[in-house]
Amino acid sequence: MVVRFAPSPTGPLHIGGVRTALYNYLLARKHGGRFILRIEDTDQNRYVPGAEAYIIEALTWCGIHFDEGPHIGGPHAPYRQSERKEIYQFYAHELVRRGAAYYAFDTEAELEEMRRRFEAAGMAAPQYNSITRSYMKNSLTLPPEEVQERLQKEPYVIRFLVPRDREVRFYDEIRGWVSVHTRELDDKVLLKSDGMPTYHLANVVDDHLMGVTHVIRGEEWLPSTPLHVLLYEAFGWEMPRFAHLPLLLRPDGGGKLSKRDGDQLGFPVFPLRWKDPFTGEVAEGYRERGFLPEGLVNYIALLGWHPASNQEIFTIEELIQAFSLDRVSKAGARFDYEKAKWVNQQHLRRLSTAELLPRVRSLWEEKIGTPPPDKTLGVLIELARERAQLIPDILEVVAFYYRRPSFPLPPMLEAKIASEVLEHAAEVHALFQNISPWEKETIETALKNWAKSLKLPIGKVLLTLRIALTGEDAGPAIYGILEVLGREEVISRWKLFEERYVLSGRV
Repeated sequence: MVVRFAPSPTGPLHIGGVRTALYNYLLARKHGGRFILRIEDTDQNRYVPGAEAYIIEALTWCGIHFDEGPHIGGPHAPYRQSERKEIYQFYAHELVRRGAAYYAFDTEAELEEMRRRFEAAGMAAPQYNSITRSYMKNSLTLPPEEVQERLQKEPYVIRFLVPRDREVRFYDEIRGWVSVHTRELDDKVLLKSDGMPTYHLANVVDDHLMGVTHVIRGEEWLPSTPLHVLLYEAFGWEMPRFAHLPLLLRPDGGGKLSKRDGDQLGFPVFPLRWKDPFTGEVAEGYRERGFLPEGLVNYIALLGWHPASNQEIFTIEELIQAFSLDRVSKAGARFDYEKAKWVNQQHLRRLSTAELLPRVRSLWEEKIGTPPPDKTLGVLIELARERAQLIPDILEVVAFYYRRPSFPLPPMLEAKIASEVLEHAAEVHALFQNISPWEKETIETALKNWAKSLKLPIGKVLLTLRIALTGEDAGPAIYGILEVLGREEVISRWKLFEERYVLSGRV
């Protein structure tokens, strides 16, 4: 089995492109096949600097690795279509020699005139096809001598000669049998006047020469497949198996997911941050948002593919074993950002503290400053683990550590402070000084015994302490918070709280 992912370097890799690459990768690895990266950059007008490097970096971050490609080489190099120009020219002219294609010399003005005639006659969308080709300027209508003379002097394109009155049938691994009549097809340009191929010629030639056995690509290429089938027939080549993946839809199901949808709804549609080299506009990526690559890949795999079991959380190895094209749906898959975060959370919980440490440490350095020692940072990670869906959530959950409460507190928090606890504020201060060792177990025992001795509800005691020491009314276990803050910091914060709410007589 040989599969390929063939993106165009016209911008950042969309999350739908990541899914296409992922499905190809999973199938190749499951069957011990090869996975090729091919850059389809024949449309030089749409080429965006940095896009190819972005595609490779994004897929590498996702854990999707190739056996061949422009960045690693391989037996089918070169892997950029712009570097394979002579190959396509040879095969385009070969089709002319076989009588399956022809030279066309029509100018843009002449093509525009043909379109106007179509519109004036009230006909369907204008096409260069089996009818119009008969009165256009091409090697089918001109004398051979004139054709040879024009080839030497004028720009020309090579068009495919779509056969008349044919039913083109092919089997799609996801959609079953597809049938299209050639009356619905036009004579597509295969080789442009600048000598560069169009997608149709280049992808068929490359798939054949690279030994691709399965073409797995987006649904948007389904209408082009009948032409590709005809090209394979014209060359006399064995056809690969086709599979056209369903669209990724907006969360409301109302159309294909786009960058604009992500901007409006507040989530990325690219795997990594992208800075447009022309406008300077920056689009956030899932990596920068704090997703784990294994979490993002797990969620993307579920967008259109349904495992045989009810399992939802997969490692990449488990996905490889479970994946099959026969469980890919025809229907479009709605993107659910909240579900994506939930899946990521499950992977976050699977990571050990040691595995999370370097990720949290680097983010702490970037967002806050010098991080605490690894031992302390590990404790903070443990406190935040169950509440965090994304890596930055860990920093937010443990914000109590690097951000002292700001007094006065909001009225809604002040209303939750228990006055009966404040009446014993000095005893709390003394209690903190006498707890030994300063560990969450001994802290818990001391606080519970103290509250019991004064007949104070332990819930009110702990809530008041939480508000006083963190400025929040919810968060990780308060005993863990007290331990990681340390005795001196706890006493210091309690003093500030006392000054504001006890000594001042505010409450």
